[in-house]
Amino acid sequence: MIAFVRGPVAAIGLDSCVIEVGGVGLQLYCHPGTLATLRPGQEFKLATSMVVREDSLTLYGFADADEKELFELLQTASGVGPKLAQAALAVLSPDQLRQAVAHEDLAMLVKIPGVGKKVAQRLVLELKDKIGAPSRVVAGRPLHSSEAWREQVHAGLVGLGWSARDADDAVIAVSPLAADSTEPSVPDLLRAALRALSKA
Repeated sequence: MIAFVRGPVAAIGLDSCVIEVGGVGLQLYCHPGTLATLRPGQEFKLATSMVVREDSLTLYGFADADEKELFELLQTASGVGPKLAQAALAVLSPDQLRQAVAHEDLAMLVKIPGVGKKVAQRLVLELKDKIGAPSRVVAGRPLHSSEAWREQVHAGLVGLGWSARDADDAVIAVSPLAADSTEPSVPDLLRAALRALSKA
């Protein structure tokens, strides 16, 4: 089991990054909120979860251990695989997920791509006694440039399958939220953009 990796970022793609560890490049699949915090050439530490299949070994990377734990817990629910678990963490923070499950907030859960009412009900039924109560606010690492978030949120949305035009509209929709902060958090803005798109 690989609990975490630490090293310089060698490459960043739409749904994954490559971290160099001891001269070896490890590919980690990450949701856009995590990818948005990375910078090529800089050293980062990412918590990891390995998904083993008959024909593959896949590493998933997370900004912190809390996201990793939720990722693994979500997959204990019937019919939930790593892609759906990643989508959940792209839209909702760990504490938002805990709150939605604890309060049986199906309207919040169906905002996750791939989750309909039946899947949302199953998440509540199977995870309510396991997921725990919200304990803290998990904030993303802020960007130092007040406008850099636009490009990263846009790239994250396109990476999740939205069209460039939809991504443009969503960036415009969350601009007032960014204007309220001197250091906008890309993961928070990305989640807000996904919620805006789910209402469109």
